[in-house]
Amino acid sequence: MKQAISEMLDIWHKHYEDEEVQYSEFEHSDIEYFVGCMLYNTFAFSKALDTMKTIDPSYDFLTTCGEYYEPFLEKMKSFEFENEEQKVAFLLEFIEESQKKYSDDELYLLNRLHKHIKSLQERYEKNIEPQKVVFEKPVTPFTRNPFGGF
Repeated sequence: MKQAISEMLDIWHKHYEDEEVQYSEFEHSDIEYFVGCMLYNTFAFSKALDTMKTIDPSYDFLTTCGEYYEPFLEKMKSFEFENEEQKVAFLLEFIEESQKKYSDDELYLLNRLHKHIKSLQERYEKNIEPQKVVFEKPVTPFTRNPFGGF
């Protein structure tokens, strides 16, 4: 598994050396982030938040990553684990190893993914079911609309 991921990272890093295929605001750490997203989506965690059952890879990445995406996705689907906890641990290890490659300025997306996977790991460790995410903005005297409720 690690070998397949390493080979794909090498291919995509070489692919993105060509500035013609790089998209706006491209960072080399984006490659590891998107591989992490692909792994996350492939693993389909049962304890993921409802709003985080999948993580959409960027359209920019999907349109510029070349013909490598589908074959790599198929290879990831063949990865076998005994349980979801092993999948979380594998993904967390991948992210933490990836974080070591880059400076703080390059880690925004990987850090976000890391934080999310750490909270997922905690739900598995403590056997906590995911909570529903509430998108309603709480009304306080400071956020109340003085013109009415439109």
